Order: sequence, then structure tokens, then C-alpha cells
Amino acid sequence: MKRVISVSLGTSKRDYEFDIELLGEKVNVKRIGTDGDKEKARQIFLENDGKVNAFGLGGASLFFYIKGRVYWFRDMKKMVKGVTKTPIADGAGMRETLERRVIHYINKDVIPLKDKTALIPTSVDRYGMTEALAQVGAKLLIGDLVFGLGLPIVFHSLKTIDILSYPMLPIITALPMDLLYPTGKKEEENVPKYKWLFKKADIIAGDFLFIRRYMPKDLSGKILITNTTTTENVEEVKQRGVSYLITTTPRINGRSFGTNVIEAIALALMNKKVYDFNFDDYNKFLDAVGFQPDIKKF
Repeated sequence: MKRVISVSLGTSKRDYEFDIELLGEKVNVKRIGTDGDKEKARQIFLENDGKVNAFGLGGASLFFYIKGRVYWFRDMKKMVKGVTKTPIADGAGMRETLERRVIHYINKDVIPLKDKTALIPTSVDRYGMTEALAQVGAKLLIGDLVFGLGLPIVFHSLKTIDILSYPMLPIITALPMDLLYPTGKKEEENVPKYKWLFKKADIIAGDFLFIRRYMPKDLSGKILITNTTTTENVEEVKQRGVSYLITTTPRINGRSFGTNVIEAIALALMNKKVYDFNFDDYNKFLDAVGFQPDIKKF
């Protein structure tokens, strides 16, 4: 049996363990939340290096991947230093492949997205999804500066992100992850902000915990395209009036999973010994397993 451990900087309250069979092989998947403790996460990685087939990194990103350029987070690179025998996936490969595919699937088989206004709180972390939304004709509300830095500046084209990413991302990735993404107990908090942006949007797309941290109580008629939702999260967005909840990753045992978990499973089944950026391999894996997004219409 293959073994995967997803080490998360998020809350340990969302931990789980399950077995799944894919492509004729069984995989044991276990999540260990460290409640924001980077040193604890580092120790888990080091203690299990070479003992499992793949690691996931949840509640954080190792790097941003934009147009073939890789921008490593300084503190995350330090956290996984010395892990040499087991590949680590933070989900970037699935965000470049699976999430692109899901957007086109939704537009073709679920609901047309053309001319709908799509709010993407962090496009640098969801570049593939954002580009796919633009390709199907959605109108973009790119909120990186609003949600990430608190600046009331919204972009409407990925060209702007392409231009700004080169000088800005080396600076941003030098900041501690805690300043950019809710870790530990912050995952459980909902502090409604930026209501003016949520109100403009027909579609809200991106990481669920990041969206949940700021989403208002009224989401009437919104299409939420996201991941990592529990049964409680499903009920929560239903009560807020969401019309569609579409999770890009499949739902297993009542919950959908982070892209890091799906990518780590892929690495384990492909017998990868190191992480690489051959996203064609991920597309072949996705073709073989036939994952479909989980779609809930309320």
C-alpha cells in the first residue's frame, strides 16, 4: 500500500485518515495539522522522509508558479530543508492542471460562465484557474492587492499580474506565510471584509479557507468554485445563499480535499522520487483516474 502524509499548518481539528484505491493500487492518506507550528511541521517531514511515498503541504504554499517562473517562499523552503527522499507537493501541479480542466468542464457541462463576474482573491496562487476563467469569457475581479495587502486596487486582466509578478513576488515570498494566509486558529475565524467586492461577483473562485475568512453572511446566488470543504462547510455556504458549490477536487467520505493531497496521491502512484514540473504527467494521471468535480446546486 502506498502512503501519503499531508502536513498542514492549519488546525488539527480538520485531521483525517482514509484509504482509497485508484488505478489498481491502494493508498493510505493521512492529514496532520500543526496549528500553525512550522517547527512541528518540519519535524514531521524529517521523521517521515523516506518512510512514505509522498508528502502534501497544506495550509501554505511552497512557491508561486507563473508562466514557467517559480517563486519560492523563503520560510517554507527553510521548513522543508533536508527532506530529500520523499517528494513534497503543495498542490501547484493540480492548480495548473486539474483546476484549469474544471473551469472548462463547468462552462461546458454545468453553467455558462461567459460574461459572469469572477472574483479571484489570489490569482498568483490560482493562476491556472484565473487564466481558464478568462478563456471562457468571464469578467475578472483580481483581488490580490486587496486580500493580500489590504490595498483597494482591483485588476481585471492577467496581463497586469504578469507584469507586476516579476518585481513584486520576490518581495512577497520573502514575507512569513502567516502574514499572507490564515494558519492555525485563524482558519476557524470568519471576519467579513471587502463586501463591495463579494457583492459585485457572480463567481467566487479560489482556496476555501482564504475565501471563508473574509466572506460576508449574504452570498445569495453566488457560484462558489473552491476545494477543501467539510460537510459543515457545505451547510454553512448553503445557509449563506450560495446557488452552486463546486469543489475542484473529488468528495470522499463527505469532504473534498486540498490540491496538495490530490497531487501527493498522484506523485505516489506515479512513483515519483522527486518533485518536478512536468505537468503533462499530471494531465495523464487525471485522464486515467477520471476525477470529476463535486457539484452541489442549492
